[in-house]
Amino acid sequence: MLTIGEFSNICRVSTKTLRYYAEIGLILPDEINPENGYRYYSIEQLEKMLMINRLKDYCFSLEEIKLILESEEQMDEVLFTALNKKKKEIAVKVQKFEDTMHQIDSDISNLRNGKSIMSYMESIDVQLVEIPMMYLLSIRKNVLEHEFSEEYDTCFGKLFRKMEEKKLTAAAPPMVLFHDDEYTPFGLDTEFAIPIREYATGTRDFCPGLCLKTVVQGSYSQLPSVYAKQIEWAKREGYENSNALYEVYVTDPAEVSKESQLVTEVYYPVKKKGSKDRN
Repeated sequence: MLTIGEFSNICRVSTKTLRYYAEIGLILPDEINPENGYRYYSIEQLEKMLMINRLKDYCFSLEEIKLILESEEQMDEVLFTALNKKKKEIAVKVQKFEDTMHQIDSDISNLRNGKSIMSYMESIDVQLVEIPMMYLLSIRKNVLEHEFSEEYDTCFGKLFRKMEEKKLTAAAPPMVLFHDDEYTPFGLDTEFAIPIREYATGTRDFCPGLCLKTVVQGSYSQLPSVYAKQIEWAKREGYENSNALYEVYVTDPAEVSKESQLVTEVYYPVKKKGSKDRN
């Protein structure tokens, strides 16, 4: 048996952390002296503690680690699945860090050349276009920001299955409409939609009409800058928003290996100030 101090020293984990792990049921002392409350760990528990440390290094949360350790399935199978999932999550984060580093390099270069780090806004192209009425097969719901990626997959999966059942044909790439007037941390009124060629039960008419359009090549992180530029353009030219702004996903995120390969069309429906809304 090892004292909590000896166990702590070998595994490089503080005694305070070990006591917390015991509180949440992650790893319990093998024995507690009823007279003085001293905690003892078995030598066999060293491997379990080292595994916990290893999984923490892989960015697993304590809750995730506990679920893995308590799983009734074969440990190797559980670990194989969990590690593959975590590897994908980390790969996404690494890609984001690489994109951030690239952006920082670009900002540093602009500053060296006497430009503002916001000078990239000048290259955002805004076009005034007329978009015809379309039939939308859609799902509308409130979505929290961190849920968007999961809801994207879930909702479009349901819509494509419904299209297959009803033998409907897509008229354009998938799109998402944002119906809220302002950002809220409690969820955005979001509509996941696919334009359909055929009029059918369950579809609705959408008449965007006159829109500001910008084609974005690359990361979705650019989209707030695009909306800012479109709103600036509208204000300068005497236009105002007239309908739900929306994004069209020309490329499927699941089918590209890098964010730089993404193509997104951003639409901001507008009308001349003082004019009546279109039906």
